[in-house]
Amino acid sequence: MNFLRRRLSDSSFVANLPNGYMMDLQRPDSSTSSPASPAMERKHPQPPQPSHSSSTGTSIFSSISSAMKQTTQAAAGLIDHSASSTPPVAQKPKILLVIDDAHTDWAKYFQGKKVNGEFDIRVEQAEFSELNLAAYVMGGCMVDMQVMRNGTKVVRSFKPDFVLIRQHAYSMALGEDFRSLIIGLQYGGIHTVNSLYSIYNFCSKPWVFSQLIKIFNSLGPEKFPLVEQTFFPSYKQMLTTPNFPVVVKLGHAHAGMGKVKVENQHDFRDMASIVAMAKTYVTTEPFIDSKYDIRIQKIGSNYKAYMRTSISGNWKANTGSAMLEQIAMTERYRLWADACAEMFGGLDICAVKAVHSKDGKDYIIEVMDSSMPLIGEHVEEDRQLIADLVVSRMTQLVTTAGSTPSPLRPWPASMKSQTGPQLGQLSQPRPPPQGGPRQPQGSQPPRTNAPPQQRLSPQGQQPQSPQSTSPQQQRSPGSPQQVRSATGSSPVQASKPGMFPPQQPRPPAQGRAPNQPSPTETSKQQATPHPHLNKSQSLTNTFSISESPQRGNANEDEAKAETIRNLRKSFASLFSD
Repeated sequence: MNFLRRRLSDSSFVANLPNGYMMDLQRPDSSTSSPASPAMERKHPQPPQPSHSSSTGTSIFSSISSAMKQTTQAAAGLIDHSASSTPPVAQKPKILLVIDDAHTDWAKYFQGKKVNGEFDIRVEQAEFSELNLAAYVMGGCMVDMQVMRNGTKVVRSFKPDFVLIRQHAYSMALGEDFRSLIIGLQYGGIHTVNSLYSIYNFCSKPWVFSQLIKIFNSLGPEKFPLVEQTFFPSYKQMLTTPNFPVVVKLGHAHAGMGKVKVENQHDFRDMASIVAMAKTYVTTEPFIDSKYDIRIQKIGSNYKAYMRTSISGNWKANTGSAMLEQIAMTERYRLWADACAEMFGGLDICAVKAVHSKDGKDYIIEVMDSSMPLIGEHVEEDRQLIADLVVSRMTQLVTTAGSTPSPLRPWPASMKSQTGPQLGQLSQPRPPPQGGPRQPQGSQPPRTNAPPQQRLSPQGQQPQSPQSTSPQQQRSPGSPQQVRSATGSSPVQASKPGMFPPQQPRPPAQGRAPNQPSPTETSKQQATPHPHLNKSQSLTNTFSISESPQRGNANEDEAKAETIRNLRKSFASLFSD
């Protein structure tokens, strides 16, 4: 210790150090003055000051001691890096794209809401006809929007984090086929309400009706009364229908479009010629003299039921004047909504339409998705419910982003089941013994219950040298001795899959049992930590390789004490000469 003080208090020793070395130890202090070299004193004359060489040496030595202490704490894992106070970083807002017409301003319903309590929501609203996009495998989805706001054309490009779809993605009307945008959003991995899978499936009403048929067959006509419908893929099959009048529905349309009431066979044949010009499929269903229409809507976990009665006398209740009123939500109606909400992987927003005939029977005719129109006196409440539903889905997406499995983001390593012996044995096969024949890597079958052994020969014997021909080595693989040696060898390796390869015991050499290591190999392992490491690398391994088993077997205090002892021995060996 005195040698260090004398050495570090020498001004020539400090002056001969490289430029910038130990500059933090040479800063001027109120009580001590750092020594300067004679050359610096000649260039910058200063007033004479009293020399405090002993104080300077003590200050330098204390600085080195504090540095050694910080190094020791860092090696023992005591320094908390998270304790450093960093200024809060403003979170980037989440972009929500709402696909709806301009009559509803969805931004006010998301005002003040946050995703997971920390991310603001930036709402971008446009119709399908005002959107264009490009999707990439790694870059996600880039949306281009061109909208008219107060007579001004607004052009924006952004990457949406979530999409609320409130418009029909497809209609057979001219210029209303936006299925390519649905495909692009799916290609870019964008999450939506409802899901893109269900939105794309709802682009064909007969396809959706086929799902209603499955529910009808599952629940029965009493619980799920479905209207009897007939599907014709083209006009060629439209020869006749058993009952008249019937309602003919052409292709895929909305809001009462493409629906015709046919009274007799002659009108039905005329309708077939119209279908031939349209080049589409047709569905027919018997006309029901309805007393009123029923609509059951489900938004998240909220249910509402409405009754609509035509005043103008039109057979289409949604055409002309009608009276709308909310009715009680019965268990039967709830069953209809819940059964339809399970279609296509789940519908967050849906509505079931039914007809109540004058004879008192109900007939389910259609189901709608998130593009359903909102009706009644509680439209504002329903919009707020949709906004809350979207925020909850966005929050789930943020909280489960690191733990949800997907083709592009597999399970993290911390959530996988860690079976120590299996992981350690499969990831770190043992090397072949020195002097023995080298086996190919793929020749050894993986085993989960025992450490990997040398592969047996086709006769069931282990490879053996000419000098060793003991009967114990020629036992079959199913013998008790072989099983005991396989299951009892190297228990430490089986319990520690993350150990470094230098810490693994060498495999048994030819002619020796697996649990009997040779004396030569044991002495080599005790003499040197590694045969190809120099002095500095051995010192590094002292702090890295040898610590991992100590931390795994001993408690934290013993690991700290061992690290401090290693540091003391290392510095003592450095200054011994």
